[in-house]
Amino acid sequence: MNKIIELTSLKRSFEQGETLIEVLRGVNLSIKSGEIVALLGPSGSGKSTLLQAVGLLEGGFEGSIKIDGEETFDVTSDVRTRIRRDKLGFVYQFHHLLADFDAMENIMLPQIVAGVPKKDAELRATELLEKLGLGKRIKHRPSKLSGGEQQRVAVARALANAPKLVLADEPTGNLDEHTADLVLQEFVDLVRLEGSSSLIATHNERLARKMDRVVRLKDGILHED
Repeated sequence: MNKIIELTSLKRSFEQGETLIEVLRGVNLSIKSGEIVALLGPSGSGKSTLLQAVGLLEGGFEGSIKIDGEETFDVTSDVRTRIRRDKLGFVYQFHHLLADFDAMENIMLPQIVAGVPKKDAELRATELLEKLGLGKRIKHRPSKLSGGEQQRVAVARALANAPKLVLADEPTGNLDEHTADLVLQEFVDLVRLEGSSSLIATHNERLARKMDRVVRLKDGILHED
């Protein structure tokens, strides 16, 4: 299988006064096409920093980050933008939906930005929302949706452009336990159905067991279960 992510000796450190804080200390990780991997670690362990690295959201890292076989070290901002647009999807703990747009429009927008015709974007948005059980909530704005429904829309938005890789940072951390279980299972099922890969950061051991593989970040080093 192709490797969607290949991280080699990834490092990230910060200076705090006269102290050097090493957040990532030579992380190595590969994720195959179609694989869903849980990233475990306590708060402050660097899970979000690792996701930011893979998502090409900030600089300052050392090492190699290959996404779908493409080396991203020292590429231009235009190339980073193109990789994020064409190959990556993002789900965060908070849904970050646009309040003035309904569920369908929130999912159409990233497609239109990517050049998808409006009618095709509407069909894709409808398809994803129906798969997530929101067929009757398509025209509702975020304020009219429950927390679980809002996060489902965020999941659909992340998958709108059929990304190679979906990055999720505590995607159900803002939901109650029952809703979190439902939304995460629907998320994982939809990622599998779409044929994408995913790296999902969480601190929930029970939910992590629903993934194909578990890796743990501790003291800046990644360990495989």
